Amino acid sequence: MPGTLETTRLTMTVNGDPVDIRVAPHATLLDALRDDLELTGTKLGCGEGECGACSVLLDGSVVNACLILALECEGAEVRTIEGLSPNGRLHPLQQAFVDYGAVQCGYCTPGMIMAAYALVESNPSPTEADIKRALEGNLCRCTGYRKIIDAVASLSNGGASHD
Repeated sequence: MPGTLETTRLTMTVNGDPVDIRVAPHATLLDALRDDLELTGTKLGCGEGECGACSVLLDGSVVNACLILALECEGAEVRTIEGLSPNGRLHPLQQAFVDYGAVQCGYCTPGMIMAAYALVESNPSPTEADIKRALEGNLCRCTGYRKIIDAVASLSNGGASHD
């Protein structure tokens, strides 16, 4: 039928739950998360992979969801900011962002937290340099980063050392 948008079936695991949706061939992972699955915590910032607002974990690695085609995620495991707080209980990292005042406008916060989460999962005792490196792809126009770095450091075993 002319004008009908062709879609393809996509199955993946999102925040521990299996999902089965239909997506357009050009749809990004960000589109699928926000539009099809109504997981709106992941934000669209620049749409070019420069700001990190759309950072999620794809099979355990931080990616910019705006740059990944949804169909590339067939069979993959995706974790979004919503997956860190099941049943409405904040993850300790989310609570640290609140406690340290690392949330201002909040737009970059989900991507920052996902990048920081990947870091502390792989390195429970990061140095300040490790934290800065892990957050390099995430831009914040409000905080100046100090509060964000301090929030992440507060979760490390013994606190992050300042380099």
